[in-house]
Amino acid sequence: MFKVLIPDDLSAAGLEVLKADPAVSAHVVKKMPRAELLENIGEYDALIVRSETKVDAEVIARGKRLRVIGRAGIGVDTIDVEAATRRGIIVMNTPQANTIATCEHTIAMMLALARNIPQADASLRRGEWTRSKFLGVQLHGRVLGVIGFGRIGTQVAQRAQAFGMEVIAYDPFVSEESARANKVALVTLDELLAQSDFVTLHSSLTPSSRHLLDATAIAKMKPGAFVINVARGALVDMQALYEALSSGKLAGAALDVFEEEPPDVRHPLFALPNVVVTPHLGASTVEAQRDVSVQIAEQVLDALHEREVRNAVNFPPIDPTIAPILRPYLQLAEKMGRLQAGLMEGRLQKVEVEYVGPDVSAHVKPLTVALLRGLLEPTLGAERVNYVNAPLIANERGILVTQAVNLTSSDYTNLVSCRITTDQGTRLIAGTLFDGSEPRIVQIDKFRIDAVPDGLVLVISSRDVPGVIGRVGTILGASYVNIAEYRLGRTKPGEFALSFVNLDNPVPDYAIHALRELPEVVWAKQLTL
Repeated sequence: MFKVLIPDDLSAAGLEVLKADPAVSAHVVKKMPRAELLENIGEYDALIVRSETKVDAEVIARGKRLRVIGRAGIGVDTIDVEAATRRGIIVMNTPQANTIATCEHTIAMMLALARNIPQADASLRRGEWTRSKFLGVQLHGRVLGVIGFGRIGTQVAQRAQAFGMEVIAYDPFVSEESARANKVALVTLDELLAQSDFVTLHSSLTPSSRHLLDATAIAKMKPGAFVINVARGALVDMQALYEALSSGKLAGAALDVFEEEPPDVRHPLFALPNVVVTPHLGASTVEAQRDVSVQIAEQVLDALHEREVRNAVNFPPIDPTIAPILRPYLQLAEKMGRLQAGLMEGRLQKVEVEYVGPDVSAHVKPLTVALLRGLLEPTLGAERVNYVNAPLIANERGILVTQAVNLTSSDYTNLVSCRITTDQGTRLIAGTLFDGSEPRIVQIDKFRIDAVPDGLVLVISSRDVPGVIGRVGTILGASYVNIAEYRLGRTKPGEFALSFVNLDNPVPDYAIHALRELPEVVWAKQLTL
C-alpha cells in the first residue's frame, strides 16, 4: 500500500484519481502545520503540494520513505530539488495544465489596462460619472511584444492577433520557421522594447532573466507603452517600473505576480492610478485547478507504480547496473549543453550530437536529452526543462536535433561531440571523461584544450600574441578574482588562442568590460556551469 500525503488543497477530481487506485491511501490535511508535517512525513511514499507548503531539506531528510514529490502547478521554488535529487526522490510538476488559464488572464489584464476597467468600476461604485477620465486605447493596430514564446506566449499571440494586433517576439530558443508558422516576427530584445505598444512577459525566472525589465531596459521602451506580467514577479524591477510609470515614460502596467508574495502594498506602485494588480490569479480557473490536480495525481501514481515518469524536474532513477558508467557521462553532456548555451550567439536552429566509443554509443538517447537540458535550461528555466520534456521543447521551437554514432576511431576511447548551428554561425564542443569519472572539455571549435567544465568559468577568445595571459591575470587580480585553473588552446603560433579560466569567485562587470577592451581580445564571456 502506497501512502500519499496532501497538505494543500487539491481538487476533488484529483483526489478521485488517487482514491480509485486500490494500492493507494491518500491523506488530505489542508494547511498542515510545519511541525505536524515534519513529524508525519516519514510515513509517506509520496507528497503532493501546491505553493503553500515548503518542502525544504529538513522535510526531505525526514521523508525516509519518500519516492516522489508532486507539485500541482509549475513553480518548484518551494521545493529543495537538489536535496530531493541527492535522496533519489523524483520531483515533478505540471507545466502544461494551466496554459489556457494563464493565457486568458494575460489577455484580460491587457484589456483591463487598455480600457481602465478596474479604475472605472471603482469610480462608478463611488457614485461618480466621469467618462472623460477613463479614455482608453484600442488593441487593434497596436504592436504586442511577447518576451518568451513558449506555450503560453504562443497562445497569447494567437488571441492578440484576433484583436488585430501585430505580434513580435523575443526568444533565442525559437526558430524562424516556428515563429512564421504563428505569423509572428522574431526580433532582438532591444527591437522588441523599442517597437512594442504592449509588452507581455512569459519567460521563466533564471539568474540571467531576473529584473529583465530594469531601468536600462525600460529606458529603451516606446514612450507610452504598457507592461503586463503574469509570469514571474522578479522578471520586473518594481522600483524601476514605479519610476517609469510616475514619470509618464510608461502609460500603465498590469501585474499578477510579485517578487515577494504577498507583496507589501505600502510600496508606492500600488497607489498609482495607472496600475492594475491581481493576487497571482493566472492559473485560478475551475478548469485549470481540475486539470492540474488530475494530472499530478496521475503522474504520481505512474511514478509509484514504476510506469512512465513525466514532467520530472530532476532525473528519475536509472538502472543501478549501468548507473556508475552512465551518470558521469550524463553530467558531462549537461555541462557541454550549458557551455554551448553560454557561448551561443544568435538564434538556435540545429543541434548535432555524435558519439564515439562503447560507453556512450549504447546510451545515445539519455545523453542527448541531458545535453538538450543543459542547452535549454539556462534560458528557459529549470521549472520548464527537464530530462523528460527537453526533446519536446526543442521540437516545439523548431530546433532540429540529430544523433549519430561514429564507429571510426578517435583520440579518445569515448567522446561526445556537439555542434550547434544558429543564424550567426556554428560552434563545436567535444568532451570526454578522464579516469571514467572526471568530465573534460577537449575541443572548442578548432581549439584543442583540456578544461574542467564546472563552476564559474571565464572563456576568452584572443589573438595569440605575447602578454595576453599576463594582462588577463592583472585585471582579474586587481578585481580580487582568484584563478583556480587557466587552460589555453591555440591554432598556430601567432594566430588565435582560446583561454578557459576556472574561477573561485565572480568577475565584476567592470572587469569583464576591461577584458573586452584589451586590443588582443576578440570576445570574453563569464559562465556558470
